[in-house]
Amino acid sequence: MSQAHGARSKTAATWLALLGGAFGLHRFYLHGARDVWGWLLIPPTLIGLWGVQRMRAYGQDDVLAWFLMPWLGLTLAATMLEAIVYGLTPRDRWQARHDPQGRTRAWPWLDVIGAVAALAIGAIVLISTIAFVAQRSFEARASAQSNSQRLAP
Repeated sequence: MSQAHGARSKTAATWLALLGGAFGLHRFYLHGARDVWGWLLIPPTLIGLWGVQRMRAYGQDDVLAWFLMPWLGLTLAATMLEAIVYGLTPRDRWQARHDPQGRTRAWPWLDVIGAVAALAIGAIVLISTIAFVAQRSFEARASAQSNSQRLAP
C-alpha cells in the first residue's frame, strides 16, 4: 500500500497522471516501481506510438497503423480519467489513503485545474479515437464492397 512509500501529494499525482500517465508515472509515484498497473500502461502506449510513427512514415493507407493507434488513444483517455479522479478526490479521503499524517501541502486550485485539463484532453482524445476507428471501419467496408462489386459478373 502507499503508506509504505510515505506521504503522497494529491496535486503531484493529478499532474503526473495528466502529463505522464500513459507511461504509468502516477501509479509509480503512488504505489512504487512494483505496481503492476503502472507497468501495464506502457505496452499499449508504445504500441500506439508505433502506430503514430507508422502513420507518419507510410501515410493513412497503412492498415497496421489503423489497429495500433487506438491503443494510445484509449490509454490516454483512461489516464485522463485517473487524473480527474485524483484531482476531485476529497482531501480527507486522499489523506486517509495516501497521506495519513497530513505531511503534504494542499494546492486545491492546482488539483482542480489539473482535473479540468484532464477532462478537456481526455474528451478530445476519446472522441478522436472513436472517430478515427469509425472512419477507418467505414472506409474498409466501403472499399471491400466496391471491390466485391467490381469482381461480380
